[in-house]
Amino acid sequence: MNKVVLITGASRGIGKACALLLAEQGFDIAINYHQQKEQAQQLCNTIEAMGRKAEIFQADVSQELEVDTLFANIKTTLGPVSHLVNNVGILLPQMPVTQMSAARINRILSVNVTSAFLCAKAAIAHMQHHPTQSCAIVNISSAASRLGAPHEYVDYAASKGAMDSFTTGLSLELASQGIRVNAVRPGFIATDIHQDGGEPERLKRVAPMIPLGRAGQPYEVASAVAWLLSNHASYVTGAFIDLAGGK
Repeated sequence: MNKVVLITGASRGIGKACALLLAEQGFDIAINYHQQKEQAQQLCNTIEAMGRKAEIFQADVSQELEVDTLFANIKTTLGPVSHLVNNVGILLPQMPVTQMSAARINRILSVNVTSAFLCAKAAIAHMQHHPTQSCAIVNISSAASRLGAPHEYVDYAASKGAMDSFTTGLSLELASQGIRVNAVRPGFIATDIHQDGGEPERLKRVAPMIPLGRAGQPYEVASAVAWLLSNHASYVTGAFIDLAGGK
């Protein structure tokens, strides 16, 4: 059966880089987006020009009914999902915890954490149609889960800490079924997400504090994701790869 990977939030940044690299490695790509249809379609066109199958799927993956519809549509169009990259995530403007509202905190947790639970749940049902030894999930966490992001994004950091716990727990639940679950923890990566936090030039400010002296690139994260999804990592589950330049 074809290898079908769903990448949530794939229209830009790390998700886009994962889609391009995995297409090169023979995957059919399910590109999930929420609002950025034009960017998702451009990515789809690029992948199709490479000779691979790709389709775009609009869904708010923090909503259970939309996730159910998403997976049903993927199965009809590309076939059952064999691999999942839980990439979708949001960052809201920098502020200390004392200024955060319940609405903000709940939105961060819903998009960054609930989505991963819902997509994993649906993906596991699909993976029963594949040889389980080849199925895998990669969660995109963050070095913020270790560093805490004080005075800026403690809510985001906490959501990624939840992703770490989710990775460990799910990997143990699925190990006997041969479905591997791992995570990558990027640090300061050159993507548009920093604009969402209100500091587009943040990477220039923090680069001197990174031991390697620079921001990471999305393709560097994608390379780790692709390895964890591949059979080269067939004995790896419940593991974390830090991509933070030594931070």
